[in-house]
Amino acid sequence: MNNVDNSGEVLQAVKAFADSAHGTQLRRYSGERYITHPIRVMETCSEYTSDVCVLCACLMHDILEDTHTGDQVIRDFLCRIMPHDHVERTLKLVIELTDVYTPGGFPSLNRRLRKKREITRLSHISAEAQTIKYADLIDNATNIFIHDPDFAQVYLQEGWALLEKMNKGNAELYQRAVKTVSDCLELLESKEVI
Repeated sequence: MNNVDNSGEVLQAVKAFADSAHGTQLRRYSGERYITHPIRVMETCSEYTSDVCVLCACLMHDILEDTHTGDQVIRDFLCRIMPHDHVERTLKLVIELTDVYTPGGFPSLNRRLRKKREITRLSHISAEAQTIKYADLIDNATNIFIHDPDFAQVYLQEGWALLEKMNKGNAELYQRAVKTVSDCLELLESKEVI
C-alpha cells in the first residue's frame, strides 16, 4: 500500500505517472512536453507549501480534463505510493481543479457563459485547490501573454474575474497571481497604445 515513504520519491512517481498520462501532448505555444506546465505549477506551489497532497495534485491537475485517464486509475496508482487519507485528499484536489463547464459537456454555452459558470464553481473549491489554481493561472498567463497577445487579452480578463471570486487560497500566492495578471494586462494595454 505505501511502498514509497519519502515525499520526494512520491513526487517523482507522480511526475512520471502524469507525464505518461499526458503522453505525446505538447504545450500549445512552446512545443514543450505537456508535463513542463504541471511541473512549473508544482514548483510555484512548493515555494508556499510542502504539503505532498497539494504538490501531487499540482502535477496531476490537468489529467482528468486533458487525457483519457479516469479518477479510478489515478486512485489505484496513488494507493500504491501513499496512505489512503493522502490518496483521497490528492484526488479530491484534482477533481476540484477539473473544469466542469467544457465545450463537450455544455455545447450550447459559449466560452463567456462557460467561464462565468466555471468561475462561480471555482469560488467554492477548497483553499488548497485555489492555491494550485493561482499557480496554474500564473504559468498560463505568462505563457499566453508571450506567445498569443490577442488571446491573452481574453484569458487575462477571465483570470482577473476568477481572482475577484477565488480568494481563499494562500494569500501570498494570491497576491503574486494578482500582480502577474495585472502586469500582463498593463503591458498589453501599453502595446496597444504604441
